[in-house]
Amino acid sequence: MRMHLDFTGRHVFVFGGTTGINFGIAQAFARCGAHVSVASRTRENVDAALAALQSQGAQACGVCADVRDFEAVGAAFAEAVQRFGPIDALVSGAAGNFLCPANAMSANGFRSVVDIDLIGSFNVLRQAYAHLRKPGASLINITAPQSMVAMRSQAHAAAAKAGVDQLTRVLALEWGADGIRVNAISPGPIDGTEGFRRLIARTPEELAQAQRDVPMGRFGTIDDIANLALFLASPHASYLSGAVIPCDGGGALDSVKPALERAALQP
Repeated sequence: MRMHLDFTGRHVFVFGGTTGINFGIAQAFARCGAHVSVASRTRENVDAALAALQSQGAQACGVCADVRDFEAVGAAFAEAVQRFGPIDALVSGAAGNFLCPANAMSANGFRSVVDIDLIGSFNVLRQAYAHLRKPGASLINITAPQSMVAMRSQAHAAAAKAGVDQLTRVLALEWGADGIRVNAISPGPIDGTEGFRRLIARTPEELAQAQRDVPMGRFGTIDDIANLALFLASPHASYLSGAVIPCDGGGALDSVKPALERAALQP
């Protein structure tokens, strides 16, 4: 059977969808005909993303909400659903991170990442539930390799993303009877993103070493992640739920010298 990814008239909501990987995912769904809603906490980013999507001919809606604010997240969904109807696919991608050894990290620093990545993911998924198309909705969390591979200076992100992975599995169990699928994508080093610049390739030497660390010999692209999201939201993945899928060129297979850990050891 030939794969055809057509989301014409379907409502796709991307939380955190105004920059980086998440914006690339929003653009990919728009190119496939979806009505796209994007949300983030910064009005400037929301307006810029909305203008870019509309300039490409997309039917788009932009709402402003902080994932840490449960009620604001609910209001964002209500506004978007009033515009485009029930949500067929949801991408939950808001995240925060920085490099810091555990013995130098403040409680507030640890909590800030957990609040955004884990609590924020719960807020988004829980508030979305009432607005999902049932049956048929596809939920996609954006996680990270730190959830499965221990990395120095990443205690906060590792703990938060491990929680996101397990939340993905639990909701796949609980919501499967409603015809809702829940999966997660774990991106590897994705070129052209803020996280790549700040955490992996801060110097030419780190860039070269990070590329050598990837078994496929190249960095990922935003399109690599967006294409996987399109597949997970499509009927071609109709029996796939509860999966946490690495999209990293095989990088997670080498847990001895992950690129992010090596970068964290640099002064």
